Amino acid sequence: MRYKHSLGSRLFDVFNYGLMLLLIVITVYPLLHVISISLSHADFIALGEVSFFPKGFNMKGYQIIFEKPLLYTSYTNTIMYATVGTLLTLLLTSLMAYPLTVSKFRIKKPITIFLAVTMFFSGGMIPTYLLMKELHLLNTFWVMVLPGCISAYNVIIFRTFFQNIPSELRESAYMDGANDLTVLFRIYLPLSKALLATFALFTIVGHWNEWFSALIYLQDEKRYPLQMFLRSIIFTQQGYGSSEKATELIQNRQINPKNIQMAAIVITMAPILCIYPFVQKHFVKGVMVGSIKG
Repeated sequence: MRYKHSLGSRLFDVFNYGLMLLLIVITVYPLLHVISISLSHADFIALGEVSFFPKGFNMKGYQIIFEKPLLYTSYTNTIMYATVGTLLTLLLTSLMAYPLTVSKFRIKKPITIFLAVTMFFSGGMIPTYLLMKELHLLNTFWVMVLPGCISAYNVIIFRTFFQNIPSELRESAYMDGANDLTVLFRIYLPLSKALLATFALFTIVGHWNEWFSALIYLQDEKRYPLQMFLRSIIFTQQGYGSSEKATELIQNRQINPKNIQMAAIVITMAPILCIYPFVQKHFVKGVMVGSIKG
């Protein structure tokens, strides 16, 4: 059966399609522009003629980036920070959120209020730095992982999701002799795959884009994450200023400094772009859990 759409409905559809197309262009154009500049010849970049597509194919920017040992060190560090940080975040957040859904846990309401209050206040940068110093975490692996393991917002979202799981499942498990850890890991977490996938991606992206904590807490370049490597190229121009080969190519107009900068940006964002499609299907359910039940 075919339905006839009114003129107002058709105009609304046209408006929606136009708006979606505009958002796609706004989102995709910066990405294409960066990729195009990274692959274009220096002369076209200098003239400002590069927009959507590369002109004068040139891979020398990528060659220079891949020749820098610090790239591989920072890549390894970032992967370790993201992996360990994500696992600890999901584990500790789940362990903290689960008791807040158990009816026999008498102080769950005061703890929930305390968590909510912490979302409005912060200790500040200097006290946090002094705390990291007293804990002997400065310039260590764990200073990039532990401070962000627990978030009050994440705990509340996990708690909300767990509250939507029928309590009869937990009661049945109790009758079979299961304890709370068994209920959490055997029942609740397997039923929370959408939530875990969503927050895993959020956490991975957060660690992948982290540079400010490294700027404050790390002094050793061997511990720098990927974004600090990118920052050194874009802002301090160390990406080509410290390379004799890169300097020679720039002087001979075979490469533009923007080639190297944009190539570094593409290399740093490529892994996240590859991961996102595999967890996208969980977003609709995972992101909206907070609106189901308060």
